[in-house]
Amino acid sequence: MGIFSRFRDIVNANINSMLDRAEDPEKMIRLMIQEMEDTLVEMKAACASAMAGCKKVGRARDEAGKRSQDWDEKARLAVDKGREDLAREALVEKRRWHERAQVLEHEVHECEALIATYQEDIGQLEEKLAATKEKQRLLVQRHVHAFGRRRAQEELRRLDSSDAWIRFEQFENRIERMEAEADLVNAFRRPSSLEDQFDRLKKDEDVEAELEALKTSLKKDSGETAV
Repeated sequence: MGIFSRFRDIVNANINSMLDRAEDPEKMIRLMIQEMEDTLVEMKAACASAMAGCKKVGRARDEAGKRSQDWDEKARLAVDKGREDLAREALVEKRRWHERAQVLEHEVHECEALIATYQEDIGQLEEKLAATKEKQRLLVQRHVHAFGRRRAQEELRRLDSSDAWIRFEQFENRIERMEAEADLVNAFRRPSSLEDQFDRLKKDEDVEAELEALKTSLKKDSGETAV
């Protein structure tokens, strides 16, 4: 496939339509980018070669014009010296170089037109390449996001379809039963030891003694107030 036909196919390609038809969009877009980059390299090389050729033709044109001018001056000198024979030969050479300069001028115009076409095509292809790379970046992001969602959904379906969730609920029920059993132990704990009971009695006696002292104090205060 020629470089220009490849370029036209790429520029005219409907990326979205191609990706819709592709079994592996990421692979397809990588291949498209590679093709664009290869074509771009070839087009830039061809453009550089055309520019070099155009400069060479331009130098040849300038040289032919100079030669034509030189023979014109020689023809004038020959006429001035009365040498019409030499003047005729000089004019023949002048015409030959003038015609050569005209041919080369036409080639220069053709080279410049070709270079302009190359530069325009390169600009279009660079824009297409940038758009495709942006499409690739977005596509990769969407693929990563879609892959993550798919993994999450598959994991949820796996849990729903397996006994893992059932085992988890059974484990939760066991913990709840253990907590209930602990509450029952606290509710029906054994009576306190004999020493604990005597200690409580002693504390009760101290409280009673303090209570009697408080009553006596209050009665005393009441009697003094009555007097």
